[in-house]
Amino acid sequence: MTTESKTSAAQCPYTGSKLNKEGTYNTDWWPNHLDLTVLRSHTTASDPMDKDFDYAAEFKKLNIKSVQKDIEKLMTTSQEWWPADYGHYGPFFIRMAWHSAGTYRTYDGRGGAGAGMQRFAPLNSWPDNVNLDKARRLLWPIKQKYGKSLSWADLMILAGNCALESMGLKTFGFGGGRADVWEPDETYWGKEQEWLTNERYSGDRELENPLAAVQMGLIYVNPEGPDGNPDVLASAKDIRETFARMAMNDEETVALIAGGHTFGKAHGAADPGKYVGAEPEGAPIEEMGLGWKNSNGKGNGAETISSGLEGAWTPTPTKWDNTYFKTLFKYEWKQTKSPAGATQWIPTDESAAKAVPDAHIKGKTHAPVMFTTDLAMRMDPAYEKVSRRFAEDLDAFADAFARAWFKLTHRDMGPIARYLGPLVP
Repeated sequence: MTTESKTSAAQCPYTGSKLNKEGTYNTDWWPNHLDLTVLRSHTTASDPMDKDFDYAAEFKKLNIKSVQKDIEKLMTTSQEWWPADYGHYGPFFIRMAWHSAGTYRTYDGRGGAGAGMQRFAPLNSWPDNVNLDKARRLLWPIKQKYGKSLSWADLMILAGNCALESMGLKTFGFGGGRADVWEPDETYWGKEQEWLTNERYSGDRELENPLAAVQMGLIYVNPEGPDGNPDVLASAKDIRETFARMAMNDEETVALIAGGHTFGKAHGAADPGKYVGAEPEGAPIEEMGLGWKNSNGKGNGAETISSGLEGAWTPTPTKWDNTYFKTLFKYEWKQTKSPAGATQWIPTDESAAKAVPDAHIKGKTHAPVMFTTDLAMRMDPAYEKVSRRFAEDLDAFADAFARAWFKLTHRDMGPIARYLGPLVP
């Protein structure tokens, strides 16, 4: 990349003034991309909507109950090209919605779900968003049906809500009104030149402003521990700092982490370095916008490789309950490695190997797993206090999670007067 183009990328598009950060741009990550931005600079050509398009007016035309029914049907209709874990795409859609919203940071108000940025570089190719291109592709029939009346930004969050409700949680509500953008912005995500590296701390692990995530390409923290080191209490420190920068307190943090890990599983069937191809932005054109092509067996289902961590946290991965906490406190935990080589934790009790059903192979069982970040919910004194309360009071957990989830997915939308639709609380 030339000095001239870097300077241009770091300028304010309105005043031409230099921004105060020299970060890593899309052209740094993917230097072989053909840069066509000069052809559409300050024009409406990159926006497929009419110049007088009013998304709020279009959204009001939706029958939101019909949309919900369509999403619910899709979630239990497994597709051969990307089979659903446990026959249910709900956990997958929750992860997609979480990662769409979870980039929000309070320092400069950047990130969040409000514009559907997960569709664009660099977010669409972050290591933490591995295989979420498939989640959005699964939702394409819904987007196609409702067209401009339902933005991608709203659809991703609504799909997460529908997933939660289909598995037994009463959500706090949903506000529409997230209008899509049609090209990536130039948010400063850090100066690192390689994925999952860390040049953002100084002093006694003081995180650079305005960043919230601990490493380049992560939504919040490294699940294996700080920089991959399985230190549970150090992980708790990272969690507290990162979630505070997302405007979350300790109770909300515990509720969100536990609530997210109540569902689904992690995927690390084999070594990603050996089997997994380039991310969407770096993948060849014949992949048709998808990335992370997996040559391990069928490349999906039981042979899926995503984070590299492998396994489910609870015996009931498609049911809302508090068995995450009961499992966390029931066992003592020992370090192990996933088939992909990631550090995770399993019970010392060998009988736990029969506790969790396999996501795809009937009759096969596994031990539950926890990540280093999960053990922080037990080992950090403040987090443990909240976790034990939720372990004994499912209603309190459900209420705390529903409220924290609503806050997470709506935090960047501004005042409630902007929320649209009949599901606004």
